[in-house]
Amino acid sequence: MSPRRSYDQYCSAARALDLVGDRWTLLIVRELLAGPRRYTDLHADLPGVSTDVLASRLKDMERDGLTTRRRLPPPGAAYVYELTGRGRALLPVLQALGSWGEAELGERRPTDAVRAHWFALPLLRALEGEGVVEVRLEQGEFHLRVGAQEGPVYGHGPAPGEADARLELDAAACEAVARGEWDLPDAVRAGRVTVTGDGTLAKALREA
Repeated sequence: MSPRRSYDQYCSAARALDLVGDRWTLLIVRELLAGPRRYTDLHADLPGVSTDVLASRLKDMERDGLTTRRRLPPPGAAYVYELTGRGRALLPVLQALGSWGEAELGERRPTDAVRAHWFALPLLRALEGEGVVEVRLEQGEFHLRVGAQEGPVYGHGPAPGEADARLELDAAACEAVARGEWDLPDAVRAGRVTVTGDGTLAKALREA
């Protein structure tokens, strides 16, 4: 395991960057906000990271108390990584970075990778209240747990139970929301987002 690198500055921001300032670390946190993930799943959803770097970052994060590793019971019998409470507390940090970085997105470049669940955090910022929202994009489906205090804040695929709201939108609409060009109610009113469901979240979006 690599020795901890430090800025050696008595500053809370510097101390935080000692732990999460390395390349890929916060993006690993983004992936683990969905709940426990296997190494192979993380590698597949972090295009561009080498196996050595990913393994090194995961070891560092476990050492620093941001993640834990556990073995699934049979028949899974695979190791999964998951965030600790300290790691989950980085959600508002990622939310703030995402909001700050909206202006940097611009139009999607031909070389840009994309995964459906990468839009979970910008959509989560756009929703208020509590409940489960199922989202269908051209790239795939995921679900959000709006107002979640503990555990995963989003998940891959359809909601495991009845969703409070279902959103369907095309890539252009989703990218515009992610860039901060549209807010979600405006996109709904413009007919670029289809909202179904009888929950409070669905009603709030339709009536906004």
